[in-house]
Amino acid sequence: MKKIRAAVVGYGNIGKFAIEALEAAEDFEIAGVVRRNGAENKPLELTPYEVVKDIDELKDVDVAILATPTRSCQEYAEKILAKGINTVDSFDIHTSIVDYRRALMPICKANNSVAVIAAGWDPGSDSVVRTLMQSLAPKGLSYTNFGPGRSMGHSVCVRSKAGVKDALSMTIPVGEGIHRRMVYVELEEGADLAEVTKAIKADPYFANDETHVFQVESVDALNDVGHGVNLTRKGVSGKTHNQMFEFNMKINNPALTAQVLVNVARATMKQQPAAYTMVEIPVIDYLPGEREDLIAHLV
Repeated sequence: MKKIRAAVVGYGNIGKFAIEALEAAEDFEIAGVVRRNGAENKPLELTPYEVVKDIDELKDVDVAILATPTRSCQEYAEKILAKGINTVDSFDIHTSIVDYRRALMPICKANNSVAVIAAGWDPGSDSVVRTLMQSLAPKGLSYTNFGPGRSMGHSVCVRSKAGVKDALSMTIPVGEGIHRRMVYVELEEGADLAEVTKAIKADPYFANDETHVFQVESVDALNDVGHGVNLTRKGVSGKTHNQMFEFNMKINNPALTAQVLVNVARATMKQQPAAYTMVEIPVIDYLPGEREDLIAHLV
């Protein structure tokens, strides 16, 4: 069987775990890694792989795993999809997903490529669980409670603010889908905490949540990539009330995000050219192996 050749674009937390997940997947091979600095200061663990500045320097790439900050996903996706290479990403601004999907759709169809966006664990695999729960109780209410844990997207957002040297954004569940953001910042010399706090609270990542910002001497001393989620739905099946469903997990945040991206990269090879979210793809396509074997095992 021909293996799927995947390139990893970006080599931060998610990129590192994406390499591990690809190494563990028998149906993939790593085409290479794209970094801003290319092979300069190449990490020892990337010795077996080609490391380049541009994906054009890699050969026969089937799919690019975009391990990049959310706000740069669309720029990378548009360029790579136009080359006829599939893309997957963990874009996590929920309110912008529909617009992002709509923007990529004509590029995919014009270039015979597939994009799967918002494919982390939330949005992403949790979205699939929410969809299933709603199908089981079409009338009712669903709540998604994150944490307590580190939000990678929120932390990256804070680190982008002027005057911030390093940052950790913790998500604390208050209940019924309401969250508190506890933000710990290590400031650059001369930076003003009040100004940094104002910029953080004005950002769409934080504007709708209760947010507290604290200055600390060392973010590294606080850092923990653990996270979790509790999903619940209480509703009505047919005309029967009081149906209750619950889903829980405690996770290493970047490791799970990377695993989902690899699963979705596999699924891109089975879809027609278009832009998708995870809820639009048959869940069986996320798994390696023959479909009938999977059905026999899972059903």
